[in-house]
Amino acid sequence: MQPTATVLVYSDNSNTREQVRLATGRRPAPDVPVVQFVECATPAAVVRELDKGGIDVCVLDGEAVPLGGMGVCRQIKDEVFNCPPVLLLIGRPQDAWLATWSRAEAAVTLPVEPVEFAGALASLLRTKRLASA
Repeated sequence: MQPTATVLVYSDNSNTREQVRLATGRRPAPDVPVVQFVECATPAAVVRELDKGGIDVCVLDGEAVPLGGMGVCRQIKDEVFNCPPVLLLIGRPQDAWLATWSRAEAAVTLPVEPVEFAGALASLLRTKRLASA
């Protein structure tokens, strides 16, 4: 059986969650595991899923309403033990400094550009795999 990676995707917008799934495909790169998704539309659902464990990477929508991914990222980095790495979806390249403030490990702009997104996600999955080894 092939190993899988679990990616949590938070956005109040189902189209954004779909863009993430489509940009990832079965796996974002040949050297990382097949991805399965856990989708969340509320910050409370994100915390519940992280409390269950088993999440390898979080993808958080910085443009989500009522609480954006930057605020959620900052919260989970403070509150979740061994918080998985976070890939933040930001509205403008100029918001990269806010992604740093939120303690996200990576950020890409919306709308999701498949090659850029898959590369960033694969990099976080590789880092997570190395940290777990």
